Amino acid sequence: MNKTLRLVLAGLLVWLAYGILMQAQADRKPVVIERAPLRFIKDPNPSFSAVAVDSESNMLVVSDENMFRIMEYDRRENTPPQARLSEPKRIISGTNTKAEMICGVYIDPKTKEIYALNGDTQNWMPVFSTDARGNVAPNRALNIPGHPFQLAADEDQQLLYMTIQSDNQISVYRKQASGGEKPVRTIRGNDTRLEDPHGLALDLKNRLIFVSNFGNGNVRGTGGRYGTFAPPSITIYPMEGSGNIKPVHIIQGPKTLMNWPAHMAFHQERQELFVANDADNSILVFHASDEGDVAPIRVVKGPKTGIKSPPGIALDSKLGELYVANMGTPSITVFPVTANGDVAPSRTIRGGPAGTVGLMIGNPGAVGYDTKREQILVPN
Repeated sequence: MNKTLRLVLAGLLVWLAYGILMQAQADRKPVVIERAPLRFIKDPNPSFSAVAVDSESNMLVVSDENMFRIMEYDRRENTPPQARLSEPKRIISGTNTKAEMICGVYIDPKTKEIYALNGDTQNWMPVFSTDARGNVAPNRALNIPGHPFQLAADEDQQLLYMTIQSDNQISVYRKQASGGEKPVRTIRGNDTRLEDPHGLALDLKNRLIFVSNFGNGNVRGTGGRYGTFAPPSITIYPMEGSGNIKPVHIIQGPKTLMNWPAHMAFHQERQELFVANDADNSILVFHASDEGDVAPIRVVKGPKTGIKSPPGIALDSKLGELYVANMGTPSITVFPVTANGDVAPSRTIRGGPAGTVGLMIGNPGAVGYDTKREQILVPN
């Protein structure tokens, strides 16, 4: 075949392909791709993740990660068994609030302002007044990068301490900080043994910081960064500490029973540390002086307790009460601080029907499908 004929055939093929393409485009009809889903998998009830209490004003503030809400109840509330739920006194929620997946809350003992930590989807800590409700803007908001989880305050020094999950860090801010203000100091580095820190509590008398760690480390070296996995732990530091410092001591080991230790609370007079043990459906209590692989002095756990996947706890030291936020069922359960074993709560505040199981869907990044078991897999 000569060169001229080959060129003619090639041109003919191009012309035919172009004609087919043009005809296909002409035959196209618009398709509406927005359509209603066949069904929803969504929890209609709140997922309580954090709790704070103020006995002077009878304020009980809880965060709902499921519907991006901050809710206030009367701390004396006790949902009757026949009632569907207890209605909150007020709700703060909406696009103006800068509040989404709130994983930490704090009540200012003087002003009664509510401090709220966004844990996943936003890097803001909005602060709300006592009369804030609905879709309102906060009084002020502080930008906190790195996914914070729990905060505690040193009111005498007007400082806020908080754990930063992604950076394996403790950050200390001025209590009135807002906008892009930087922390006063940080605790961070290989020597700190901070490994996916979550809970934080302060011993103001002995000036100590208690931090609960899930165990996912991030080691930095001359060759770069690499991850490590360790058992859950509680690491303790001086409150004035800064930089890459070693813990004063560590609580860690199988005797501790820790499994996803989340929020913590410290009882100053009793010198006891309370730990929300999320994956074990329990509350662990340790002596402040405990170190190493030690068993807790008390464990609140069992079917009578109503505790199910508890990420949040708070103490009312004045009235001797422990408040537990349950994500596995929409409830706040209240116990005396001396509670031990499988004991029924003294009060229960329900955000949904009794016996409801929480779906615990939290910020799912993707979904998968198991064709063998015909199950939808949702990583949270």
